[in-house]
Amino acid sequence: MMPPREEKEPHQGLVLPALSEGDGSFADNIVYFARALRKAGLRVGPASVTEAIEAVLALGIGSREEFHAALSAVFVKRREDQQVFDEAFQLFWRARDYISQMMSMMLPTGARKEPEKQRAGAARIGDAFNNRRQNPAAEDAPPEVVTDARFTASGNEVLRKMDFAQMTATELAAARKAIEALRMPDDRVKLRRFRPALRGKLDARATLRASLRSGGDILLPRFRKRREAQPPLVVLADISGSMSQYSRVFLHFLHVLASRRKRVHVFLFGTRLTNVSRQIANRDPDLAVEACTAMVTDWSGGTRIGETLKEFNRLWGRRVLGQGAIVLLLTDGLEREGVDVLEHEIDRLHRSCRRLIWLNPLLRFEGFEARARGVKAMMPHVDEFRAVHNLDSLDALVEALAGHGNRTDRRFAFGDAGAA
Repeated sequence: MMPPREEKEPHQGLVLPALSEGDGSFADNIVYFARALRKAGLRVGPASVTEAIEAVLALGIGSREEFHAALSAVFVKRREDQQVFDEAFQLFWRARDYISQMMSMMLPTGARKEPEKQRAGAARIGDAFNNRRQNPAAEDAPPEVVTDARFTASGNEVLRKMDFAQMTATELAAARKAIEALRMPDDRVKLRRFRPALRGKLDARATLRASLRSGGDILLPRFRKRREAQPPLVVLADISGSMSQYSRVFLHFLHVLASRRKRVHVFLFGTRLTNVSRQIANRDPDLAVEACTAMVTDWSGGTRIGETLKEFNRLWGRRVLGQGAIVLLLTDGLEREGVDVLEHEIDRLHRSCRRLIWLNPLLRFEGFEARARGVKAMMPHVDEFRAVHNLDSLDALVEALAGHGNRTDRRFAFGDAGAA
């Protein structure tokens, strides 16, 4: 009697072998690769795994490019998943090049190659593979439920009140996950147009039109009610040096908002205005934020609030500020130039929208006063002031957009100097 075959755990540095129908270890690697893709956010199910194995069996492995094309045709269902799949394929199916590693160790320090910048999607792929590497049998073993709530509530409370600028990389990742779990506002408003309804206001024209089908013998009432829709949301975010950390986290909030709401227009400004509405609409959060930062050439630079608002009012005001739009202005109000242009353009912006909300991270300080010239120029033309520096402030912003939050009083926010 032959001894049972010993199954080995596949590893990320697998060199592509010759495939045959009896080679079960290679099929296991495809299964583990599909599990990693599922953890990274791709829509991969058991049927896709079976199709991938059958595709590789039918095609064979003539080259690495053919193998990549076969798996990509099965596993990639959306365009935005292609880059994540490429990162996963390169990491999982790479060959271990020991010669190049030893040569890099023997080279002098000055001749070593600089590490490449991490691409979008690589972090999630790395986390998916690291979880599998640290606990290979986690998916096969039954889940073990262990409850330890000694520090859960206090830890979440500390994270929700922590300033974004003081968070570490791990805390920022946890904050982004908390932002994805936020319940977005449902601030529907009634429009001027009507739609048919079971009950409501009597629609005389529809009633008479329906009676013509029976020759006027039967007169059944028809009703109508006003259409409801969410108003457009326009965001102007400052990306200067003093606002870059808050703007980067706020982009993740805007990505979640844009994925659950129609007509969201996002503009970034420092010394110039950049429209990133199309980039922020990408379904993948990492690709969306990376595309927004790639579009901007003046990130963490200076700021010209007045000139950028003037450009927005001239080029984009009539396009995006219709139908009772709500404007979120994210800036600290520290204008580097004269305030005459700023005061005129912020007044024009205020008159063009239904509601102008100023998001200022400096409002987190209780003793904050309006001493800067830019802040004094913007104060009379803003409907609402809010701080946006932690998760609790984002929760308050969501409630304010839904119409459940209270407007911040100018005297409370800015003190006596702000009220004057």
